[in-house]
Amino acid sequence: QVQLQEAGPGLVNPSQTLSLTCTVSGGSITTRHYDWGWIRQPPGKGLEWMGSIAYNGKTYYSPSYKRRASISRDTSKNQFTLQLTSVIAEDTAVYYCARAKVASYDYWGQGTQVTVSS
Repeated sequence: QVQLQEAGPGLVNPSQTLSLTCTVSGGSITTRHYDWGWIRQPPGKGLEWMGSIAYNGKTYYSPSYKRRASISRDTSKNQFTLQLTSVIAEDTAVYYCARAKVASYDYWGQGTQVTVSS
């Protein structure tokens, strides 16, 4: 059973960089043909795909986040990380990490609330 767990600060000041880490257990992030993604849900809105990192380390980003988001990984820890620069209040959301195969996400973390506020 694959499990994902997000970790990061619950509160971030505007203009700072948000950093979230997803720790994966029960499966390797280097297993072929799986992608590992970040998805967020702002209050009162739907899910927004931000980007993903493939089993081979290749990254993909939504055009909406390409300028500010960066996804990386640490294969020794079986973790992948999202960094979002220059955060604003509108970046307040529940952030999820998830596993995908052929663009269908099958395993999700429980989500972590991030609030951008001074």
